[in-house]
Amino acid sequence: MRIGIDSGVTALPSCLADSYLYNLLKGAITLAGTEQPVAIDLKGRDFLAVADYSPEELKYLIDLAIELKRKQKAGEVYQPLKGKTLGMIFEKSSTRTRVSFEVGMYQLGGQALFLSKNDLQIGRGESIWDTAQVMSRYLDGIMIRTYEHRKVIDLARGATIPVINGLTDRTHPCQALADFQTILEHKGTLKGLKVAYVGDGNNMLHSLMMMSAKLGVDFASASPVGYEPDKGIVESTKEVAAQTGSKLYVGNDPKEAVADADVIYTDVWASMGFEAEQKEREIAFKDYQVNEELAKYAKKDYLFMHCLPAHRGEEVSEGVIDGENSIIFDQAENRLHAQKAIMVAVM
Repeated sequence: MRIGIDSGVTALPSCLADSYLYNLLKGAITLAGTEQPVAIDLKGRDFLAVADYSPEELKYLIDLAIELKRKQKAGEVYQPLKGKTLGMIFEKSSTRTRVSFEVGMYQLGGQALFLSKNDLQIGRGESIWDTAQVMSRYLDGIMIRTYEHRKVIDLARGATIPVINGLTDRTHPCQALADFQTILEHKGTLKGLKVAYVGDGNNMLHSLMMMSAKLGVDFASASPVGYEPDKGIVESTKEVAAQTGSKLYVGNDPKEAVADADVIYTDVWASMGFEAEQKEREIAFKDYQVNEELAKYAKKDYLFMHCLPAHRGEEVSEGVIDGENSIIFDQAENRLHAQKAIMVAVM
């Protein structure tokens, strides 16, 4: 039996979940329904936003992440990036992004250089173009985690090596890729699923919404008035959804968004850069906590997801985030495997 996005299987019985995950990690099944990921040439490509990749390319990356996870769990040595170096520019602090990229490069045979804004001349006024040109002479790839999305675009334009977006205020594509790998592992298929997001209309919502549309997954979000997702990204996502058959709801009602959802996702109310608005946001978001009462509107076997770090008692109750439906640490682990897939594919 093959289970995948094109198989027509709309749900996996809970009693088979462990069997599915076992076979997934054995390499017996993949998202595309093939025994091994069918290679797609992405060498030299940047990974800046989900919107830049086709559904087939995203499926390939998820399949590749699953295969690399299987190899790592089996203790297989796989080092296609031996002798290569990734430069990691951090203008925003990180736990998961730094550790997963650094460990990932080590496992793939390469090495990673941590570069804070204080380590680089861009902190003293050197242009992004000049920085990109120089780093391209030394490195094989660049990962950047920063605030303005424009900075990532400018870095990619100036670089002659692949640039990977580790997070900007606009998008978080690496997290979204790992999230859908995790959903597949737990549900056995993406076909027929609904992902619901409750909270701030931020970079996480943007990337999840677009990834859902690209993969034909229904998506619903609820945000307070004034904190909705970017209108331009919503319109672009609608265009993609019309092609893939994904149903899209973007509104202000948490109950409507969560109704019959297979996945409930949330994020902190005040992301990095918005800490000064914390008190104001606590008032605006008070009716948007993911708690046991709201979760009753979702399917009984819903999955709870959070990109972390989490503020227990704010955007999510302790009962939900630490409950039996929570898979937050599985998705955190998959940052390693998904990002390894990106690096293998583009470097």
